[in-house]
Amino acid sequence: MDRHSSRQAIPRAQLLAERAFSTLERFLHIEAVSGIVLLVAAAAALIWANSPAADSYHALWHAPLSFGLGSYVVSQSLHFWINDALMTVFFLVVGMEIRREIHEGALSSWRLASLPIVAALGGVMVPALIYLALNGEPVPRQGWAVPTATDIAFAVGVLALLGRSIPGNVRVLLLALAIIDDIIAVLIIAVFYSGGLDQTGLLVAGIGILMVLALQWIGIGSAYAYIIPGAVLWLGFLKTGAHPTLAGVVLGLMTPVLPGRSQLRPLDAMTRAVSDLCERATTPHPQEGQFVQSLKELRKAQRDLLPPVTRVQMALHPWVAYGVMPLFALANAGVGLDGIDLQADGSLGVILGVLLALVVGKPLGVIMASWCVVRLGWCRLPPEVTWSGVCLVGLLAGIGFTMSIFIATLAFSSETLLSAAKLGVLMASAIAAILGLTWGLVYTRRLRSASVSNTV
Repeated sequence: MDRHSSRQAIPRAQLLAERAFSTLERFLHIEAVSGIVLLVAAAAALIWANSPAADSYHALWHAPLSFGLGSYVVSQSLHFWINDALMTVFFLVVGMEIRREIHEGALSSWRLASLPIVAALGGVMVPALIYLALNGEPVPRQGWAVPTATDIAFAVGVLALLGRSIPGNVRVLLLALAIIDDIIAVLIIAVFYSGGLDQTGLLVAGIGILMVLALQWIGIGSAYAYIIPGAVLWLGFLKTGAHPTLAGVVLGLMTPVLPGRSQLRPLDAMTRAVSDLCERATTPHPQEGQFVQSLKELRKAQRDLLPPVTRVQMALHPWVAYGVMPLFALANAGVGLDGIDLQADGSLGVILGVLLALVVGKPLGVIMASWCVVRLGWCRLPPEVTWSGVCLVGLLAGIGFTMSIFIATLAFSSETLLSAAKLGVLMASAIAAILGLTWGLVYTRRLRSASVSNTV
């Protein structure tokens, strides 16, 4: 490589790194703030479900909501539209985040991804084994996957409370582990919590995928154009017997990670559009249509500046974080405490299994798996990440909430066991958050003491 090309490569590498870190900072900020919103929604649901107005809580989510066109009408409960339709948008953002991380983030190479992948696998297997050890009966055993997931918003929200003294690579490790947890959770839902697949549904889903590929091949960059193919894909998954929210993951993984091709570079197109606007503004009698055309070109160039996977995720993420997830929490976290019968078959085992698996199994699995691969020399801890930091990540990984409750709704048809699982998730998430926050305060104090010692 000559000197000229090496000079060009350095600024380009810096530009890519700055873009990746700015996207990560924005993602973490939204997750941190939305964790508080999620907590408020869960608390409101618990209070409402255990208040004198508890009947109105359950009546609201079971109220029918219908959508139709002509004689074709679909009528389902409000709870269905939240859990099976709105949560598809949540999984769409998850899919796009996975796609972006695979392309240029924490999962872009084995060197970067090896530690969080192994840690996440340990954090899935150990909680599942603990749960199964406490639940041997066939029906309660179906909830083995409930304590295997990590809630990104809550975990990052608790980490944000510890301030900026936490090393950046600890945050990246937690985020990467939570994303891999989401991948594993999606695979678990697809394999273990989907019924027998209907071939007609697979055909409909295939048509939806072909429609998406056709639009991408034509070069359609507007996200609105993909709503109808996305709806076809969702209906196909619903008809197959698989959970329809998986359509969101498929669409997210199909979202392009590179800007669309165009005759002009986006910056050149923006410059030309602004120049045209300035020129037409100085004419004695400018025509309105000319301004509209230039503004359309400017908006298109602005849209093409970012790759679709980043642009669409940035647009949807706040809606998901501050709307979809809190609404899901409000609809699902309302567990009536007086309605839980610990003497019922399996209820106590489900609560204890979920509680111990998340609070004890998650950190144990994460720390043990990380220690083993580092000890064997298969990978190393990232810079500035100590074993105290890995312990903090493990404790925060015990905050299950959103995905854990979602899996519980798929695992249990019995209201008694479902309520027990939800209560176990809520209790475990609260305890894991307190333990993580307590250890985080000790950890930050150690970091400050070490910093003072080094300066002296």
